[in-house]
Amino acid sequence: MEARTMSDQAILTINAGSSSIKFSVYARDGEPQELGRGQVEKLGPAARLVVHPEGASALREEIGQADHDIALQQILSHLEPILQGRQVVGVGHRIVHGGAEFAVPHVLTPDVIDQLALLEPLAPLHQPFNLAAVRAAMAAFPDALQIACFDTGFHRGHPWAFDTFALPRRYFDKGVRRYGFHGLSYDYIAGELARRDPVLARGRVIVAHLGNGASMCAIKGGQSQSSTMGFSALEGLAMGTRSGAIDPGVLLYLMEAEGMGAADLTQLLYKESGLKGLSGLTHDMRSLLASPAPEAAQAIEYYVMRIRHELGGLTADIGGLDALVFTGGVGQNAAKIRALVCDGMEWLGLSLDAAANENGVDEIGRGPVRIFALPTDEERVIARAVNGFLAPGG
Repeated sequence: MEARTMSDQAILTINAGSSSIKFSVYARDGEPQELGRGQVEKLGPAARLVVHPEGASALREEIGQADHDIALQQILSHLEPILQGRQVVGVGHRIVHGGAEFAVPHVLTPDVIDQLALLEPLAPLHQPFNLAAVRAAMAAFPDALQIACFDTGFHRGHPWAFDTFALPRRYFDKGVRRYGFHGLSYDYIAGELARRDPVLARGRVIVAHLGNGASMCAIKGGQSQSSTMGFSALEGLAMGTRSGAIDPGVLLYLMEAEGMGAADLTQLLYKESGLKGLSGLTHDMRSLLASPAPEAAQAIEYYVMRIRHELGGLTADIGGLDALVFTGGVGQNAAKIRALVCDGMEWLGLSLDAAANENGVDEIGRGPVRIFALPTDEERVIARAVNGFLAPGG
């Protein structure tokens, strides 16, 4: 039965990442109103479902062994108490890579899905799972509008020098270029800054999205100018299991000296490196911060060094700095990491208020460059996009 009014309708968002699947449910009522959210986290042998219905106690359920397919089925089976009879009329999907063709939100059709599947080698930890979630949602909600929102979209329009590599120009024309990622997160933070302080939002801002995946973005006048991630989601900062920046000569050496092929290098760079590889212990920042092992401290030291290194370069890209924003699971919650990044950075105008930083308030700086620790909300960006595609009256 078709819903009669917007208040009887709901939007579902699905954000399938490398180690979790997040979801949110929104009522259509002008600005989408959140009804609940949750995620299946720690995919693998000890996965757990967490559901947060709006105004009710959280549900936590140990799933055990779960891959992305099992996780998505668990999520779909727990939607009804949140929906409370509402009809899902739109499903929004985070799609990590839009390539050169897709930037703005787009209706998902079989042809579009096929085009996006061709980009799976550029984002192997995300794109296959993004598209698997699309197919599952199409089966579960065959009458709902399915909308793709692209993590690369926010970065379109970079100055050419920030989008290219120093390769023969024919490769740029073939799509070998810097795309940037985490764009939905940066889009939300840019909008949040504009709401809080429009003048500041028009200035020079660097956002550090730090989580299991991590990147930084230089924003000027509300527009992305430069990003630490490039052609793939490997470049730039060290991440949970991804290497970040690496001399390409190392890869040539591994191919020659150890006979590694593309599959071996993919496994190494995406799943065995980063914090996990450096520490030999874990990719989880909380565990590393709590560990007395010297290898844990060394992994954190490298992680912070890369952030500080990129901070200097991004500041040069936009000609100065008016604000630094930490976001993402690590950026928002790990006060120790924020302190290490800002330590000794007074020359850049960064001075941390130690008490504010520890107490978890939104603004944590006391120097000329403002510093924030803000939650991001990629799901709300997606829900707004879906709502824009749906008819105003239902």
